Amino acid sequence: MPVTCIDHINLRAPRHVLDELRDFYVHIVGLRVGERPLSSPGYWLYAAGPGAVLHLSQERPGESRPPHTRGTFDHIAFACTDLPAYLARLRAQGIDHRHVQSPAAGYQQIFFTDPAGNGVELKFPLPSPP
Repeated sequence: MPVTCIDHINLRAPRHVLDELRDFYVHIVGLRVGERPLSSPGYWLYAAGPGAVLHLSQERPGESRPPHTRGTFDHIAFACTDLPAYLARLRAQGIDHRHVQSPAAGYQQIFFTDPAGNGVELKFPLPSPP
């Protein structure tokens, strides 16, 4: 019974933070809001495929999920294309980021944080040699 992949990541936060996260992951990362067949408040965000990759859930009554806290979670990574467009978008929005090239691994990455302080990685394949 092997695990085949990660299905989704869920971030839980106060309502006002959820809206900030939704806007950030839509306008900066490039995900889209889609169907969420639940009655509780939140959003499901989709990448290019049919499944929701990021769930945003409102904290439950009596629960406290403050942003900018650290546990063992470090970052979520998204496979992307068009590195120059992402770099331009991050610069235009004034988002502090780090660009790392890993030629031996065959990719390059951009690292930054979302409005709640969660780490985000955008991963891009290196161009094939001529």
